Amino acid sequence: MTRKIKVLIVDDSLLFRETLAREFAKDFGIEVIGTASDPFMARDKILELKPDVVTLDVEMPKMDGIEFLKKLMPQYPLPVIVVSSVGNNVFEALNAGAVDFVTKPDAAKKGSMNSFINELIVKIKIASTAQVGQFKKDYVSAKLVTDKGTDIANTILAIGASTGGTEAIYNIIKTLPRDMPGILIVQHMPPVFTKMYADRLNNSCKLEVKEAADGDLVKPGRVLVAAGDFHMRLAKSASGYFVKCARGEKVSGHCPSVDVLFDSVAEVAKNKAIGVILTGMGSDGAKGLLNMKKQGAYTIGQDEKTSVVYGMPMVAYNIGAVDKQLPLDKIPQEICDHLALEL
Repeated sequence: MTRKIKVLIVDDSLLFRETLAREFAKDFGIEVIGTASDPFMARDKILELKPDVVTLDVEMPKMDGIEFLKKLMPQYPLPVIVVSSVGNNVFEALNAGAVDFVTKPDAAKKGSMNSFINELIVKIKIASTAQVGQFKKDYVSAKLVTDKGTDIANTILAIGASTGGTEAIYNIIKTLPRDMPGILIVQHMPPVFTKMYADRLNNSCKLEVKEAADGDLVKPGRVLVAAGDFHMRLAKSASGYFVKCARGEKVSGHCPSVDVLFDSVAEVAKNKAIGVILTGMGSDGAKGLLNMKKQGAYTIGQDEKTSVVYGMPMVAYNIGAVDKQLPLDKIPQEICDHLALEL
């Protein structure tokens, strides 16, 4: 059975909200999971209900739809269809991140409402497949220092994995909140696939994820995935952290190498770092994680039961590189607890 598209209706008119909800209910592919009368209520509903698509009125009280879009998209990118009777504003809305727009029906025209509903339903179904992750790049973290005193802007989360790691990393990243420190990932993977993998993560989590390029800034809310055949190292300038990406000989049997990343994090970030080693064949990352621990970083290893291959995390654990060993599903909470962030 095909999963229904979950829709949130945002409009200041109670009559219009009820009309849309009633008409959408007639379509077997759509489920109205909620309605909101203003942007503030809409934000709460988005966080609570996690809709697939939002229909958004442009002219609303407290905050207009365009301003809401500008605030929403960098933090919670999701497909939005603007419903408006105001012609010029739709282009502003599209520029702010809306996927599409539909003009409100003219009550004086016979059949106008039916035509409008049919068009909107078609566009909802198309919008549900849209990729809107690119809007995350404009996000600015609201929480620079956590309740525990952690300086988010100067903290690094480094993750390394191999066999079984693509899904393990996905399960961690999709769970983490937006206000995370910069995250660096090495997953053993051939060229081309790292870009596809980064794009997949970007479109299925709250964080901005991209394949790392030489010189990319490491900043809160951003995840950089090492490109295939390129070692990724952390570096720091007067303006903050960035990465150096370069081709090189295999280290610990791999390029990119987890050891190369972890060693650079140990050297540059020292105790302002968290290291996570996940499922994988061999020992890449174990020595680097030990170096991180020696510099005061907090280190986490995946346990044997949840690892597809208990190689890399086992070696790391055996040499004393792991502060805490956990099943995969407990790792996101442990990271957030250490940072004093809400999951």
